[in-house]
Amino acid sequence: MESSAANSLLRDLAAFTAYLRSERGAAANTLLAYGRDLERFAEWFVACGERDHLKLTLPDLSRYLGELREAGLAPPSVARHLVALKMFFRFLRLEGRVERNVVDLLSSPALWQRVPQVLSPQSVDRLLRAPEGGDRYFFRDRALLETLYATGARASEVVRLRMEDVYLEHGFCKCLGKGSRQRVVPLGRSAIEALRSYLAEQRHQLAERDPDSPFLFLSRGARPLSREMLWVLVKKYVRRVGITGRVSPHTLRHSFATHLLEGGADLRTVQELLGHANIRTTQHYTHVDRKRLKSIHRQFHPRG
Repeated sequence: MESSAANSLLRDLAAFTAYLRSERGAAANTLLAYGRDLERFAEWFVACGERDHLKLTLPDLSRYLGELREAGLAPPSVARHLVALKMFFRFLRLEGRVERNVVDLLSSPALWQRVPQVLSPQSVDRLLRAPEGGDRYFFRDRALLETLYATGARASEVVRLRMEDVYLEHGFCKCLGKGSRQRVVPLGRSAIEALRSYLAEQRHQLAERDPDSPFLFLSRGARPLSREMLWVLVKKYVRRVGITGRVSPHTLRHSFATHLLEGGADLRTVQELLGHANIRTTQHYTHVDRKRLKSIHRQFHPRG
């Protein structure tokens, strides 16, 4: 492939990143995710010897998705790559670089071939009670788990919470979600109690090296807790209580949404609480619930 073709693609990718950052206000994590996925697309483009990314056809792009599947990527991962590609080509169309966006003709793979892990209310209760008084950061860890489940927030949203975002006297917190969209989420009695205990008993010790740290959840040395550390903590307590399956901080978000819908909450309310820009994303949880109900029916009904 001619180097000019590669350079042309790289220039357009750089312009797209600048557009997401400056005009769309995309979060840093979003920019990283799009960057990784489009870097893979660029590698495929070079390896295939394509000469002009602006003239790729529907069969060309279908072949790219096919190679992602052959590489062993799960359907949600392939779908994420497709979203990045669609956003990129919509940008090119907006800039007048392409006359039509053939990528929009591609359909996403089945995203919900497997039901994401959802914990029962009983399992959630066991997990939230897993931190014990003898644990070094008992108050912080209990408040973390309670906040994850009470709000249904993403791991990145919880670790980014600032002291000024939490209104315990009014029972809510402000979460900064994707695209820098802010939403207000109720906390609930258990989370408020756990947060009050953490603030009274432990946070001042963690913040000793930096008393002015704005972040709510801190690690040693007054550093803000990272997403990676949050994952480690959740895994630690999952193992402690013997919960099986692939459980992560996002599992508590899945469980939060599913339990609300099971309890009779309407879809629009759950959409608002989760911070979904599109209600179709929230509708996935009604699909999860139907799958779960069918599974229970087959298991327990005499003629299931």
